[in-house]
Order: sequence, then C-alpha cells, then structure tokens
Amino acid sequence: MAASILIADDDAVARRLIENMVQKCGYETVVVDSGDAAVATLTAPDAPAIDAVILDLVMPGLDGMGVLAKIREAGLSIPVIVQTAHGGIDNVISAMRAGAADFVVKPVGVERLQVSLRNALNTSALKGELQRIRHSREGRLTFSDIITRAEAMTQVMRTAQKAANSAIPVLIEGESGVGKEMFARAIHGSGERKAKPFVAVNCGAIPDNLVESILFGHEKGAFTGATERHMGKFVEAHGGTLFLDEVSELPLTAQVKLLRALQEGAVEAVGGRKPVKVDVRIISATNRKLLERVKQGHFREDLFYRLHVLPLTIPSLRARREDIPHLLRHFLARFAAEENRPITGISGEAVAHLTQLDWPGNIRQLENAVYRAVVMSDGDQLELDDFPLLASQPHVAADIPTAPLMIEPIAVPSLVSGSEIPIVPLPAAGTLPMLTATGDVRPLEDMENEIIRFAISHYRGQMSEVARRLKIGRSTLYRKLDEAGVPGHGGKSGEETH
Repeated sequence: MAASILIADDDAVARRLIENMVQKCGYETVVVDSGDAAVATLTAPDAPAIDAVILDLVMPGLDGMGVLAKIREAGLSIPVIVQTAHGGIDNVISAMRAGAADFVVKPVGVERLQVSLRNALNTSALKGELQRIRHSREGRLTFSDIITRAEAMTQVMRTAQKAANSAIPVLIEGESGVGKEMFARAIHGSGERKAKPFVAVNCGAIPDNLVESILFGHEKGAFTGATERHMGKFVEAHGGTLFLDEVSELPLTAQVKLLRALQEGAVEAVGGRKPVKVDVRIISATNRKLLERVKQGHFREDLFYRLHVLPLTIPSLRARREDIPHLLRHFLARFAAEENRPITGISGEAVAHLTQLDWPGNIRQLENAVYRAVVMSDGDQLELDDFPLLASQPHVAADIPTAPLMIEPIAVPSLVSGSEIPIVPLPAAGTLPMLTATGDVRPLEDMENEIIRFAISHYRGQMSEVARRLKIGRSTLYRKLDEAGVPGHGGKSGEETH
C-alpha cells in the first residue's frame, strides 16, 4: 500500500491537477474541497490513515492557516505542504511558523511536488522512528507508535486497545519477530499503569536453576553465590506490568510457583520466610501454540487458563503485506540517519519484490535487511541489488495471495527518482471489442481477462480495490489470474516465472 496524501483545495481544476500529479508520483489520494472537510477527515474517529497533506492556503470558510491551527490543536504530527498562487515571503513565514513542512507556489510542477512529498514523508518517518524509540525507553509506547495499515491487524488492534483499559491478563501469540513485545508495551503505555514500571523477562533465556530467583527474588545466603538480597522481577514490577516473553519455556517447577503467585497476589523469595504482596499486571507471550504445549505435557493446564484470559494472535508479516512499504520507509529513514547516509528512497522494483517475499523472520528480518542495505549501498536510492540475500528468493507461496505492483503485458516504465512505487501508465479507456477478427463473438473468458487486466492497471495494482470494483472476492480474482496464466501475481504461474 502506497502512502496516502490528503489534498484540500476549493478550486476543482487545481484539485484535479494536483490529484493526477500525486498519483503519478505513486501515492494514493484522498480529496476534499474545503478546510473544514480536511479537518473533519483528519480528526474523525474512523478517519483513513493519512501520511501527508497538500493544503491550499486561500479557501473560503476555514482557510489553510486555520487548518494548520486545527491540526496543531489536535496534536497531529502529519506533514503539511501548503500551496497558494500568492508566493509572498510573508505567507511563507506565516505558514512555516504555523507548522507547515514545505511551501509551493501554484502552478507547481510534478518534479517539485514529488521532491517536496518525498522529503516530507522521509522527515515524518524519521520523526516517527525517533519518537517510537524514545517512547519505548520511557515506557510510554502507545498504539499510535505501531506501524500498520493492514486489515488483518484491525481486530487485533481493537482488542488490544480494549485490554489496555483493564488489568486483564493478556496472552500474545505469534511468530518470532512480529512485534509481540511492542504490543505488550503499547498495552501498558495506553493503560492506567503507564506511569509505573514495565518489566520484561525472557523466560527462555534464564537458566532453569535461576528462574525462581530471578522471578521471585532471593535472600542473602539462600544458596551458594547469593551474596546479597535480590528483590525479583515481580517486586520490581509492583504497580506496573510484568511481561513474560516466551512463557512456554518456563520449567514445570517454576510454573507451579508462578501459578501460586498469580492466585494469591504474593511472591515468596527463595530463602524467604514470608510472602510479599505484589500488584502486577501480567502480559505473557509465546511463539508457540501454548495449548499444544499443554497437550504435550510441557505446560500446566491450570496455569494456561490463568494466562489465557484474553488471547491476542498477531498475524505474520506475509499475512499483512500492505504494511511492508510503510515499514520500509520508517526503517530506511532511521538507518540512513544513524549511518549518516544520503539515501532518499527505495526503487519501485525493490519495493515490489520485497513486498512479495515470505519473510519467515517477519518484521525483525525486514528491519535487518534494510539495515544491511543502507550500510552496503553505494547509491542515493536502494535498488534490488542492494538486497542480494533476498533478490534471488522466489516470490510468495501459491496459497498466500498478494497484490503485485504491475501485471504483464503492461510495460514496466522508468522509475521517478525517490518514488517508492513505479509509475504505470494507464491505458486509455475505450470500447471493449465484442467480435473476433473473423466476425465471431469473442469468448466470455477472453473479455473477462481483458477487463481484469484493465482494472489492475487502472487501480495501479491495488488488488483489494480491483476486487471491490469488479464485485468479486480477492480469492476469485487471483484464481482467474492463475487460470489466465498471468505471471507475477503471486499464484502458481507467478512462482514458475522466478
């Protein structure tokens, strides 16, 4: 999914011109005709995700300066590019002071607009990454810090947000690298305990003979090497949240004591004489199916039901491919800044390929791939060759549909520098020929395939939109592409072309 740009202009002709230019730069658009509509779109509870705003400064009603003030009042950090036919220095200064990221004069050229959008999005991504790191260190991470646009994450986010408002035990399941700890930190940072400690423990990294000591503490002299008193993670997290990562790896002896601590709200240190009351919210996580561990006898059933009160399953990255372009932008901005590299974007070819990979290591693997590419790249834009460990990998498996950026026989055009998605020229809309060269009626299947190809081109490879407009399911769309032998769409034929 490309970045989404909100365009606010009361002039219908200018609005349409800007919309066409933004789409040619590879971005999606949301268009409104007034300042009030722009504010409503940005602040609505069910508002679409907006990455940047192109705002006309002179509009009837709420003008551009008024919109900038409303955005600042709402605490939104969306970059705004203001445009006006009057390019006086006073207007520029006023707009920048009001929070605008850039200023363009009508009529703006596509190259100038593209550079402005690219810089605004890169700066916004870097600010978001720095804020995310700061919030994580300070224990103030919230759900707004989680980068996602995928439909597969909608219900997970809603459930997690509801869980944040209570002390209910949460069990987060998901593959390694999907961001389970970030979700745990967001739940903590969005609830009443956000001012209290967030203590994370990797249960799989603790030696079996030290689990009880680390979790519940020990008294001085309780065992050989206990030269001083240790309070334990439960006491350390008192009043806040204790995050038990890889909880399925706890030995059975420690599981017994953990269950008792959860039931009684108290812990007893190794060598201690009396239990200590603790007020701790438990969030646990595992990359295994905990119920299967119970069936195998490796995890206590009674403890499972204590932890499995509100389960959350975070989808793998291959199940939410729409998030990959946004994650790429954020990781690139952070690593380019950390490594002091003047890299401004990722080519459309690279984005298309990376979006279609399986990513068994999920977000962590994607992050490390971008890090390596930034360090090793010699250019100002990451290309597919900068990902040598991934460039030769086949695209997605046949049972996981994906939205390719382009479908043959559409020719792959040259890429606009800095754009994340290649510009695909749309074929002219015309009449659909009903007869063959010999005068016979064309087969329905041929006409159907032509309509599908045109729709894919017209909606710039956004397969969810193509399926919606054609009023068919996405699985049906991919099946028809596979039956037509269209390569590169992620089905069986797409595998055979790589």
